[in-house]
Amino acid sequence: MHVFPTNTSPTTTMRRYAWFGLAFVGLLWLGGFATQPTHAQTSGTMPAGTIPDQLLYLPLVASPARLFDAIFVLEPPIDRPAATNGDMNLALRGYTATVAALTVIDVGGDVDDDAPQLDGLFAVPRLPTFQAAYQVYDWNWACSADGCRGASLVEPPITLLEMAVTPGEPLFIPTRNAPIDRGGYKALVLYAEAQRITVAYTRQDTPAVGYLIHIEDVTVEPALLTLYNALNAAGRAQLPALRNRESFGVATGTTIKVAVRDTGSFLDPRVRKDWWKSY
Repeated sequence: MHVFPTNTSPTTTMRRYAWFGLAFVGLLWLGGFATQPTHAQTSGTMPAGTIPDQLLYLPLVASPARLFDAIFVLEPPIDRPAATNGDMNLALRGYTATVAALTVIDVGGDVDDDAPQLDGLFAVPRLPTFQAAYQVYDWNWACSADGCRGASLVEPPITLLEMAVTPGEPLFIPTRNAPIDRGGYKALVLYAEAQRITVAYTRQDTPAVGYLIHIEDVTVEPALLTLYNALNAAGRAQLPALRNRESFGVATGTTIKVAVRDTGSFLDPRVRKDWWKSY
């Protein structure tokens, strides 16, 4: 049996409990309003501007970062820094505008049934509008330890092609069937910086073997750039590798520029039998 204090009647005590209960419910009700998002106030003792006068929300889920893979190269790394190598970094060579037909062209010669297809650059493969043509400058390795820019290459007549794109559209490596390792990777990233990328369709850390593609005026995926920079700094025993349909970045503006090479030589990127077989 519960014993009440001798100086308080049971009725008085029960009334106190009832008031305490009502007060508690009231505090819970007021607390419910306090948890709702409200505009920050600047009155009272809090100095004006201490809390932003905006609704504040925290994201429930953060977007996952893109993940890219690396594979071992088959031969020793290049013998000079890629950033100062005119065969890796197309910006060192540069290019000059030229006048030529801005259309797919037909030429004779051998046909490789598995040459990289440039329509694979786009999420939905297409023949883009060709906007301008350029001649890439040669690279003279005899003038200094790292070489220097030479005269523009005139054979073939075009060695860099500008194509129309939509700003922000995702971009992919030109497609090819042959893998470069058992993981199904098609190309190795030999050079990357914020606005350009160079990929080779072999596991050799050199532009002198197999197909190589330079792509300019792009925004390289930050995670891919971070991985490339880390592997490059670590000695290039491994480099990032990409599969078909794996986006390496997006178009920065309304055009991109593309150059194609085979065993070091620059080729004409307009040729139908090589790079645009479906058109």
